[in-house]
Amino acid sequence: MQKETENSAYGTAGASGRLGREFFERDAVTVARALIGTTLVRQFRGTEYRARIVETEAYVGAHDLACHAAKGRTARTETLYLSGGHAYVYFIYGMYSMLNVVTGVAEDPQAVLIRAAEPVAGWNGGPPPDLSGPGKLCRALHITRAQNGIDLTDDALHFLPATGPPPRIIATPRIGVDYAKEWKHELLRFLELGSSAVSKAPRKGSA
Repeated sequence: MQKETENSAYGTAGASGRLGREFFERDAVTVARALIGTTLVRQFRGTEYRARIVETEAYVGAHDLACHAAKGRTARTETLYLSGGHAYVYFIYGMYSMLNVVTGVAEDPQAVLIRAAEPVAGWNGGPPPDLSGPGKLCRALHITRAQNGIDLTDDALHFLPATGPPPRIIATPRIGVDYAKEWKHELLRFLELGSSAVSKAPRKGSA
């Protein structure tokens, strides 16, 4: 199943030109949609990397059985309880870092997983990397657990507002959450229709 939706906060920015705290202090679904088309900027060892977000997933709180907070508050999930605008980075399968954006207000554990992006010009003059998956994205942008808890309005890692025509956005079920019972069917994955960089294209002909 899929559903076309709208990016209701397209182009929102703070005084610095970056997406500010108020952008992230909203519910995860709103932020997940609004992040499509924005640019993620990573400053690392004197180099700036940029990637345009084309796919996200919303995790809407402790009642969401796919959310890490559903299993209780632990040392690993403590970052989820910060106010919106902080990075929640975890490590899975002994291989991959996963970048999430904490959303909403403090003590309400909601977050948005950044699933895929399109590389923007730069990348040291080399071929653009494949960012069609959350692990690939973090590896290319040098994002690790060391960035867990950082402020996403500071220099090291931040977002710029989308420019140009608003993207067409499709909502589908999230990927890899079959364990989440009824929550595996919720349309909480958002992707830009037509982007070749999404981690898994929507099925043709789905409603």
